[in-house]
Amino acid sequence: MVLDLNSSPPPDDEGGWAEPDVEDTATAEEPDAHWINQERDLQVILAAAGTGCFADGDSLCPDGSQESYEEIYRDLLIAGYLRDECFRGGCGIDKYRMRSATTLCQLAIFLSKRSDIDLAEAQQRNPTPQVSLAPVGGRRPKRKNRKMLTNKQRWEVYQELLKDSNSGRLKKTSTADVASKLGHGRRQVQAVWRIVKDCIKEGREVDVTHKKSKNCGRKRILAPLAQVQSIPKRKRQTLSALCHAIHMSKTTLFMRFKQGYLRRISSSLKPVLKDSNKKQRLRFCVRMVDQNTIHNEPQFVDMEDIVHLDEKWFNMTKNKRTYYLMPEEEEPVRTIQNKNYIGKVMFLVAVARPRYDDEGNLIFDGKIGCWAMVTEEPAKRRSGNRPRGTMVKKNMKVNRDRMREFMVNKVIPAIHERWPDEGKTIYIQQDNAPSHVKPDDEALLNAISITGRDIRILQQPPNSPDMNILDLGFFRSLQSFTDQLNPTTIDELIEGVIAEFNKYEVEKINRIFLTLQSCMIQVMRLRGGNWYKIPHMNKGG
Repeated sequence: MVLDLNSSPPPDDEGGWAEPDVEDTATAEEPDAHWINQERDLQVILAAAGTGCFADGDSLCPDGSQESYEEIYRDLLIAGYLRDECFRGGCGIDKYRMRSATTLCQLAIFLSKRSDIDLAEAQQRNPTPQVSLAPVGGRRPKRKNRKMLTNKQRWEVYQELLKDSNSGRLKKTSTADVASKLGHGRRQVQAVWRIVKDCIKEGREVDVTHKKSKNCGRKRILAPLAQVQSIPKRKRQTLSALCHAIHMSKTTLFMRFKQGYLRRISSSLKPVLKDSNKKQRLRFCVRMVDQNTIHNEPQFVDMEDIVHLDEKWFNMTKNKRTYYLMPEEEEPVRTIQNKNYIGKVMFLVAVARPRYDDEGNLIFDGKIGCWAMVTEEPAKRRSGNRPRGTMVKKNMKVNRDRMREFMVNKVIPAIHERWPDEGKTIYIQQDNAPSHVKPDDEALLNAISITGRDIRILQQPPNSPDMNILDLGFFRSLQSFTDQLNPTTIDELIEGVIAEFNKYEVEKINRIFLTLQSCMIQVMRLRGGNWYKIPHMNKGG
């Protein structure tokens, strides 16, 4: 039986296509989605048989004799090649569907049923093929696309062509030479030169950049971000709340945020300022300006004669902490009896501006002292850690009498002991807390007179924590270091805070003074206001 490969099977009674007349069609494969090219398939078959290539009128066998397609195909099957490897060599060429009854699939099934085949003779005539058959699969093979040149590569091609050009004309082999030199395709080089000639012809500047960065890709959907400003800020605290307010997908909104259409800020509460507070803030900042430079280039005074004084609670731990762990590490378990009663101690801190000599050597670190405001008293009850009557440290109630005691017995003697020079007036700047002593306090004046120094109390403006370097940045920085100690007792917390204070970097204290001056500039610009962002000065650069 000989099948005509160029004809289609006759339709059956139901309007479909008739199946080939074979003895057992149950074993027939029916690859629905595969596409082949019969001519390409025959070329693969003939190449495997040793004929090399196929053309009309050529001999189909190595000995020059004519043999039908069915016989060659049969010989390949008998030689041991899989049927799929034989007829799917041209997979991916969309000319004939394999559901057609005239395809090589049905032909192979028909040939495989013939019994009058000499297996030894077929194997002797068909040696192992030297060609690699195409992989079996239902998808069309990808076409190897030429890689697009980047703008940098296109500019390099233009520069190389410009060197070979003479009055705007290239040599016959210029494009091939440049393509070989840079490792690009010749047609890519020619395309770049065509763009150059078009630019020169139109009288515009040569631009060889590609336009795909503007024209390719899925067109961006315009998001209704214009209505964001009309939404109250209280409904814009999270992306989820904002996406519900403007009826947009959260993913789309997050992408717009990453692209810079939205910005995230942190808003912190600030003290309410009355008009009198603004005037006092403005007057305080003007006082810190050197009056000799106010008419030319205003500059601040060195602030070396001011001691900043304030109190701060330091906690033993925090309710939430962040850790960085390796994937195999276990998460730490932190327990406490009551998270509303975390151990803490109040410290009184006094800091001045560091001083350097003309050669840049440190002569005064500015750290006056750090004192824990605690008292020792016997324990009233026994516990598993200590018996009853053991002396333990407890926080004292800080009032004006306690503060006067610390000023007279600790602060004033520490300033007298550590201050580098004599004869200049020293100002102790403090806020307007009720517990602070007044400038005309009799006990304080007596303690100052004993030292023989001119020490005065300077009250900073009300509701102005940004006018004191301790509240401005020193306390927060010191707390970040003490958080790493992880103390378990009050004694460990006190020792840790004092140790961190003593080894605190002097240069950081000087940077906080520079930040204070930048804040004063903003206060004067806002006429005493406090609605400003602390400017970045790159002090550590």
